[in-house]
Amino acid sequence: MGAPANVVRLNPVGIEFEVEENETVLDAAFRQGIALPHGCKEGQCSACKSVLVQGEIELKRYSTFALNETERGQDYILLCRTLAYSDLEVDLLNYDEEVLSKSIPVREFGATVTSVSALTHDIRRLEVVLDQPLKFWAGQYADITLPGAEAITRSFSMANPPSESQALAFIIKKYPDGRFSSRLDGELAAGAAIGLKGPYGTCFRREGRNGRMILVGGGSGMSPLWSILQDHLASGEDRKVCFFYGARTRDDLFYLDRFAEIAAAFPGFSFIPVLSHAADDREWRGARGFVHEAVHAHLREEGGGEDADVYACGPSPMIDALTPVLQMSGVDPERIFFDKFTPANT
Repeated sequence: MGAPANVVRLNPVGIEFEVEENETVLDAAFRQGIALPHGCKEGQCSACKSVLVQGEIELKRYSTFALNETERGQDYILLCRTLAYSDLEVDLLNYDEEVLSKSIPVREFGATVTSVSALTHDIRRLEVVLDQPLKFWAGQYADITLPGAEAITRSFSMANPPSESQALAFIIKKYPDGRFSSRLDGELAAGAAIGLKGPYGTCFRREGRNGRMILVGGGSGMSPLWSILQDHLASGEDRKVCFFYGARTRDDLFYLDRFAEIAAAFPGFSFIPVLSHAADDREWRGARGFVHEAVHAHLREEGGGEDADVYACGPSPMIDALTPVLQMSGVDPERIFFDKFTPANT
């Protein structure tokens, strides 16, 4: 018989839950449907940083960029790396009442690949069917595991709305030496069995909000934003939506026909592709430069962003460049939701 479970109490929300032996506090919360703040789940990003008030713990390996030695000496911890050796009391530094109220227990699913298609030279659309429906919110992601002698797990955002709960799609960037993505062309074909675990993520569509919605994406950041957009359109909410998408050249753009159809059907919607490497493209009539610059110009023209909800998904440099732009434009920090995409180290 294993050791008895320890109890974790979270302040100031007053939530209590059990954590098993060799289970991190964050994984225990996920298992029991408690959506705590999180990002990478691997001790790299500091999104789950909290303060240990009482109890005995051990921290699994983590990055000192996420938790430096001074903070550790002041009892700061990363929930994704924390193992409990006694009952714990923890002060949350960041939490969202709406996220907590919409928590969904993380579950494991069996899945079968139904198709892999090319959207650009390095972007693929992976479609799978699950052995049972997955409840999730638009913008969330799942961990996908490829079986084999050495299982490979990567995190990808759903590209379909939550109304499609069993047939899922993912928009994935292909890396030449990617241990997962390099298998998208050929090896991971229709009929292949994979594992899926989720949902994760706090960058999901907030419902019943007023004001504009601004979507900002780059690369495979299209995946959660496409889910959010489809979910919003189906909701019937009447909001102006501006979708900015950063790419290098026209060859990196896709879904242009779909965006044109949406713009024709919904006059309040606009899609603004922004090309960063189009200096020699004389035929390009759209925005040039970096996507955060286009967002900045838009917000200046609109007189600021006080009434806007912003959802940003894409590479870390894009998010890091966009954040001060939103702050300078008066966007409420509580109305900024982002998901940084970082390639795996191995």
